[in-house]
Order: sequence, then C-alpha cells, then structure tokens
Amino acid sequence: MTGTRERIIEAAATLLTAGGREAVSTRAVCTAAGVQAPAIYRLFGDKQGLLDAVASHGFEAYLRDKSSMAKTDDPVDDLRRGWDLHVGFGLENPAYYALIYGEPQPGAESPAARAAADILAGQVRRIAEAGRLRVSEERAAHLIHSAGAGITFELIGLPPERRDPELSRLARESIIAAVTTDAPAGADGVVGPVVALRAALPRLDALSAGEKALLREWLDRLSG
Repeated sequence: MTGTRERIIEAAATLLTAGGREAVSTRAVCTAAGVQAPAIYRLFGDKQGLLDAVASHGFEAYLRDKSSMAKTDDPVDDLRRGWDLHVGFGLENPAYYALIYGEPQPGAESPAARAAADILAGQVRRIAEAGRLRVSEERAAHLIHSAGAGITFELIGLPPERRDPELSRLARESIIAAVTTDAPAGADGVVGPVVALRAALPRLDALSAGEKALLREWLDRLSG
C-alpha cells in the first residue's frame, strides 16, 4: 500500500508541476497513477487530503533545509536567511508554492504551511528572547509571513527577465526594521524586555499556571 500511495503522490505532483492545481483532478491522477478512485479516498480521505500530501511532498526538502539551518548568535540575521530561503523556494517551485499559500481559508491550514509557520515562530521567538522584538511575537510572525508571501507571489508573476532581486531584499529589510530593534524597543525602552519576558514565560517553573496566565495577560497588554 505504501508503494501505491507514493505512486499517486508522484503522479499528482507531476500534474501539478505541469498544469497547476486545476490539473490535479481525481480522474487525471487515477489515469496517471494507474489506480481507481477508491484508492485515493482510502489513502487520503478526499481530494484535499491528496493535495495536502502533495504539498508536504514538495515542501519536504525546503522544510528540511530550513529546520537544519545553522543558528548563529544573531537571530535577526538568521531570520534574513530564512526569508531568502522561503522566497527562493517559491521562485524555484511556483506550482507547489501556489498550492500551499495560494488559496488561504480561515481556520484551514495545510500541514506543510503549518510546519513552515512553526519554524518561523521559532525564529521570531529567538528574537524576542534576545529583547530585540518591538512588537508581539504573533504580530511579528504574521507581518513577516504576509510580506514574504506577497513579495514571492509578485516575483513569481513576473517574467524571469523582469524580476528585480532587490525587491525581496528591500521588502525583507523594511519588515525587519518594522519588527526588530538593536536596542530595547518603545519610547521608554519597555517593549523589548516585555516581549522577551513573554517569550520566556513557558520556562518559568516558579510560577503556577494561573500566575503565568495572569502575567501573560499583563505582558500582552504592555506590548500591544
């Protein structure tokens, strides 16, 4: 059964690369993989389950590279490298990128997109722990992701000869300037340390769950 699953995913991936999401119909996948429709439903639940599996298949190498990216002493510079890796994946694999990020739905996130979001959250958490985040972790992660996805789709939509590599760099540095700082953030120097303490909350064993919840509420209010 494992061989059948892999054959179906490979067939769907080939169709996706050649013709985009619309080309990945159940009938086309069955024909290309040499299986009957019940096999797809048995292995993947429905077409969306198959598309999620294809997305994870295409994202696997990217997630592996991003997860294994060596950390340096500068978490902001690590974020830069993560941004460049993200944009580079999108340009090299536009069909997979559009499948993962092209049709967002409230409350629905593919496993591949969720895994990438978890990695980004970890990068943002390191910046927060260093006291260099000028906004909340959640706001920073949403802003970084939305800007990164936006610039990636913009570049994908341009003919290769018209793609300006400076667009990604300028967008990246603008976002980094908006969410990070080299010194305690905020006019009174409070926000950076507040966000850093918020990031460290899960490790504060001296506080009870209730105390952590109360402190988290206060810190969120201060950093908001």
